[in-house]
Amino acid sequence: MEDYITFEHYLEQKKISLTKFKEAEPNKYEELSKDFEQMNHKSFTNQYLFLINPMRRKYFIEQDSSIIQK
Repeated sequence: MEDYITFEHYLEQKKISLTKFKEAEPNKYEELSKDFEQMNHKSFTNQYLFLINPMRRKYFIEQDSSIIQK
């Protein structure tokens, strides 16, 4: 059985900034969040794949170089 993940964690895994996305498109965020809660994350990816890549390009999470340093 797979672990449940939240929509916020899903966006992070897909390198999409939750903050940028939610601020720029609050209605789209709410719509996708509700849809995500209704299905498995793999099904969500399959259904919305055509949206995920453009969202990633638009709201990409910039990596913090301090996190990378050990």
